[in-house]
Amino acid sequence: MEDWRKNKLAFMVFMGPATFWLLVFFTIPVVAIWVYSFGERGPLGQTYLAFSFDNYLRAIEPIHLKILWKSIWIGGLSTFLCLLIGFPVALGIAFAPDRWKNPLLLVVVLPFFTNMLIRTFAWIVVLGSRGVVNSGLGWLHGQADWLLGFAGLPDVMGQFTPLEMLHNNYTVIVGLVYVHLPFLILPLYATLEKLDRSYLEASLDLGAGQWRTFFSVLAPLAMPGIVTGCLLVFILSMGNFLVPDRLGGTDSMMIGNLIAQEFSKARDWPFGAALSFVIMYPVFIFFAINALMMRRRERVRAEA
Repeated sequence: MEDWRKNKLAFMVFMGPATFWLLVFFTIPVVAIWVYSFGERGPLGQTYLAFSFDNYLRAIEPIHLKILWKSIWIGGLSTFLCLLIGFPVALGIAFAPDRWKNPLLLVVVLPFFTNMLIRTFAWIVVLGSRGVVNSGLGWLHGQADWLLGFAGLPDVMGQFTPLEMLHNNYTVIVGLVYVHLPFLILPLYATLEKLDRSYLEASLDLGAGQWRTFFSVLAPLAMPGIVTGCLLVFILSMGNFLVPDRLGGTDSMMIGNLIAQEFSKARDWPFGAALSFVIMYPVFIFFAINALMMRRRERVRAEA
């Protein structure tokens, strides 16, 4: 049977529309923003095309590097928590009976049916001073106060003070984990679903315990899904501006908020473009190194 990839006509029919879409709606806009990153801002917010590294030099000033570093550790912590929560979920779905897999996957992707803005505001309803959590704690406080009063110890509990759970970096991390968790579960599930379970059985039969089998066999075999999911979550977390803007406080600005501010309020598109590519350059380098390593592995396998 002829390989369709060697048939130029078939290749154009199948790959032409996708290539055109990526070229027009991804490559050209990214190149345009890259060109803008070397431009200059006019006095009224215009963008003058030039070739200057001033925007990049401004992007690595200490005040901006501080925001970038905070975005990195918030994104890294969010990614770690997503992996900590998402791995057992993906593993449970992959090893679940066939009749339960689709319903469980539907539960994972169900939040995507709701706008992210609404999902973010839902956390305000949950964690606000008059939200669900504080209302529940207030009710428990009232019941405890009633019981102590019934036991002859009135006014021991005092007045209930709502907890301040919003407008801080920890709430931002909670929101980022909630929003991006499916992006880690789905690629990890796709890897675990194709896993040859005979390796796990062989490890257990040879005397390895559950934990050793997990870390020595399962985790390495699932590494492609782990890397893909973690990379997706980390990039999306660093670039997210809605969650820090709604759930964070004055000290919760991330690089995504700064970029959005430069493109909107400040009307400084060249600087905003330079900030965007300060994040994108390492991503491009990572993908290039990963592609070279995969090509080298394939070459070694072919020679073997």
